[in-house]
Amino acid sequence: MSCNRALLCALGVLVSLTHALAEFVQDEKYETVSWRSIGPSRGGRAAAVAGIPGDPLTYYMGATGGGVWKTTNAGATWRNVTDDFLGTGSVGALAVAPSDSNVVYVGMGEPDVRGNFSHGDGVYKSVDAGKTWNHIGLGDSRQIGRIAVHPNNADLVYVAALGHVFGPNAQRGLYRSSDGGETWERILYVSDRAGAIDVRLDPFNPRVVYAAMWQVSRTPWSLSSGGEDCGLYKSTDGGDTWEELTNGLPDGIKGKINVAPSAARRNRVWAIVEADDGGVFRSDDAGQSWTRTNDDRALRQRAWYYTHIYADTQHADTVYVLNVRFHKSTDGGRTFSTIRVPHGDNHDLWIAPENNQRIVNSNDGGANVSFDGGQTWSRQDNQPTSQFYHVITDNSFPYRVLGAQQDNSTVSISSQNRPGRDDFHPVGGGESGYIAPRPDDPDIVFAGSYAGYLTRYDHRLGTTRTVTVWPDNPIGGGADRLKYRFQWTFPIVISPHDPDVVYVGGNMLFRSEDGGGSWEIISDDLTTDDKAKQRSSGGPITQDNTTVEYYCTIFSVAESPLEQGLIWVGTDDGLVHITEDAGDTWTEITPPDMGDWPLISLVEASPHDADTAYLAVNRYKMDDFRPYVYKTTDRGQSWDLIVDGIDDGAFVRAVREDPKHPGLLYAGTETGVYISYDAGEHWESLQLNLPIVPITDLVVKDDDLVVSTQGRSFWILDDITPLRQFDSGAAPQGVALFEPAVAYRQRWDSLRLHYHLPEDVELPIAIEIFDPDGGVTERFSSEKDEDAEPGTANPTISADAGMNAFNWNMRLRGPVRVPGAVGWPDTPPGPRVPPGRYTARLIVGEVHLEQPFEILPDPRLDTTPQEYRAQFDLLVEIRDTLTRAHRAVNSIRSITSQIDALVARAEKAELGEDIAETADAIKASLAKIEEQIIQTRSKSPQDPLNFPVMINDRIGAIANGVDGNYPPTAQSRQVFEYLSELLDEQLEALDAILDTEIPTFNQMVRELEIPAVILDRID
Repeated sequence: MSCNRALLCALGVLVSLTHALAEFVQDEKYETVSWRSIGPSRGGRAAAVAGIPGDPLTYYMGATGGGVWKTTNAGATWRNVTDDFLGTGSVGALAVAPSDSNVVYVGMGEPDVRGNFSHGDGVYKSVDAGKTWNHIGLGDSRQIGRIAVHPNNADLVYVAALGHVFGPNAQRGLYRSSDGGETWERILYVSDRAGAIDVRLDPFNPRVVYAAMWQVSRTPWSLSSGGEDCGLYKSTDGGDTWEELTNGLPDGIKGKINVAPSAARRNRVWAIVEADDGGVFRSDDAGQSWTRTNDDRALRQRAWYYTHIYADTQHADTVYVLNVRFHKSTDGGRTFSTIRVPHGDNHDLWIAPENNQRIVNSNDGGANVSFDGGQTWSRQDNQPTSQFYHVITDNSFPYRVLGAQQDNSTVSISSQNRPGRDDFHPVGGGESGYIAPRPDDPDIVFAGSYAGYLTRYDHRLGTTRTVTVWPDNPIGGGADRLKYRFQWTFPIVISPHDPDVVYVGGNMLFRSEDGGGSWEIISDDLTTDDKAKQRSSGGPITQDNTTVEYYCTIFSVAESPLEQGLIWVGTDDGLVHITEDAGDTWTEITPPDMGDWPLISLVEASPHDADTAYLAVNRYKMDDFRPYVYKTTDRGQSWDLIVDGIDDGAFVRAVREDPKHPGLLYAGTETGVYISYDAGEHWESLQLNLPIVPITDLVVKDDDLVVSTQGRSFWILDDITPLRQFDSGAAPQGVALFEPAVAYRQRWDSLRLHYHLPEDVELPIAIEIFDPDGGVTERFSSEKDEDAEPGTANPTISADAGMNAFNWNMRLRGPVRVPGAVGWPDTPPGPRVPPGRYTARLIVGEVHLEQPFEILPDPRLDTTPQEYRAQFDLLVEIRDTLTRAHRAVNSIRSITSQIDALVARAEKAELGEDIAETADAIKASLAKIEEQIIQTRSKSPQDPLNFPVMINDRIGAIANGVDGNYPPTAQSRQVFEYLSELLDEQLEALDAILDTEIPTFNQMVRELEIPAVILDRID
């Protein structure tokens, strides 16, 4: 248990390759595209939480894939504080220094190593309460179970490093740093098979340290928790020397252990131990002897995933155990009751030292705060940290994004969703499966889950029918006892040629042509069928069979969109097969030299060439984190490895080819998204503003790229049209205008124009929009229009060197406004143009470039082109009428201001007696007109509730009613004509004043010879 300090100091400064991604400088050509989170905001699994003594509002949460989140209002809202800083996304441990709450340590890599866990890249530290973070070492620790900080020294920190789960690892054990992470020394090591899972400091004496060592390993087909290297250890000198604690603890093989020294009674220590005779143990002599107080399986079920124990900070006999449920004992650990939490599967707990009623808990639904000991909790629908296994889109408008959320339901969510106002619903299935909506009827959705569960959901009826291929419940046993094997995420695919045909992958390929009412087998066993890989998973203490470890199964299926019956199949044990006759005959086409037991994560059949396909392959479950992407252009007779440019630690889960641009590829990896412009010869990052998070799947939908993540819900890269137009992946050097994506005429949509400018661009530049008849609809310039009337200036466009983008809201400029006016409703925007073919022209000096584009109607509506035109014409009339009204008001106010100035000068020159009387009469006439056109007494937003709106707001309200996607109603036209007549009466009255009274007044001014400037005499 001694340490090699030189070696371990070097490990302290190790920064993993994936960490370099956080510092990646994005190519300038991507400046006009960005990722958008669409949620859902329903929280995902969180492995770590921490609070601050004495601060009831501030807490941290570590999401398993989603980074670190912070709340400063006790969970009312959460915000991510580690984006742009972390090299991996999965958080395993959090600790706030008790002596300085600005110091926060984060250990990466979740320690609850379920089937879809993600690895980490060491330890990060913040010294400014989470504003910025620095990587401080232990990069190869992979999974970190706990961090403990000395109560009086923020630089003295202990890290329990579990290490690699899929293979032996030298950087296992307990580490200590006395200089805030600048250097590390390993102070407890057992073997390269067992790492540290827990570390706790005695609250009465921080030199007393408890640590638990756990021998755990996974293969693609098994999980093992426990072995001779597991044990509970204690140090009384801050970690320099250690003794193993055994007296009273279970003999023989032990598994996962957690420990919790009491802050309420000296020498009392709690432990929970995975063992055949395990359970909750208590020591009242600082670990020298132990007594089992409870062996209830509810507290130690699925021990490798749970086994969490926490001592109350104020009551010595109160102890908490986290498992599927949240357990609490108040009688010294003998009996436990349960506390209801917002979500099951509990993983961490922090209890305020000064108030044991203030706690924060994490579980498979996120984090939640309580101020009353768990009677009530903060919400979890404000944390967009969902974990999804796959993603698919449907053909709704706007399209929906669908996926299965880990430890929750399936999700169908609008592509226009914004986190915080979620618009989603489940579509059958369960937490782990593929989803397949019918392309011709998106209200019909097939969805799966583990154990081969499969449903057919009908959104119109709100009904779900179970159509499981082979409804034989497999839970609890190995795959070797089953007739058919279905993996945790077995594939479900609808034929692109016949929506009545559904394929499902088990160990054989199944097909249904009657909505799942019956199934036929269309292949032999397409796996290795290695019986040694199909035994019960778990042990040596606890078995665990959820179908995550079911092996020798089909993992991906793809039918060519170009050739019916051409089907590609990849398995989780490394085989690839093809059929060209819809399953009558099969040929193995496995790429050579992929290594042992590679997972064929996804097969992508090219949408451009039936002979071409791509494979996303990974071997991270063989402790190999390198990327593998393969390509064939001859139906699998030969394969090429195409990974140049993908980071060495970014193993690949998905690859897709752009359906509109041959050879344009997208890859989803453990640390982000990559793009290739040359069919995979070279790759580059497409991370942009997407946080570092595992990408589980991606799909191109129309002009968008949609991804599912393992910890940050769904994201969409809106409008990838410029990516399709980069020549060989390079931005143009000179002036360029890119062909715009098709735009749909919806209320809040816009058309995006991408353009490129050189360094020496001639200013100003301009963009003109031509209507279908060739007339100029609008003009936008990089130069501000200083002469525009109030409210009519178009926004300026950018003229920076490089890529630029301009969003046109598909509207003409709005009516003239009255500065400072308060309306109800506010002055309406300009008229939206009708659907049709338009043209954009970019003007840069002598260079004029044009691109046609189309504005399409909302396909859900039956509004005709003539009706759109009638709407547009009426909106133009309303705009022009409002402009007349507001120009009249602005003119009245200008005239009144000028009259007041003249009267003031006349009075100062002692010439004002006659002119003042005339001026007052004119102003009174003008005011009478103005007060009919606009409500002059409204000064604040809700004043119109007290002072009735006048003609202008009544006309404006019609515009808001006419705007939309339907033809104007007859009554809208009638009311508009009625109000126009009222306005005309006032404008005629104004014209009369301007034609008679104003000339008379001007003549009076001339006759009085009022000085332009009146000098004040200085004696």
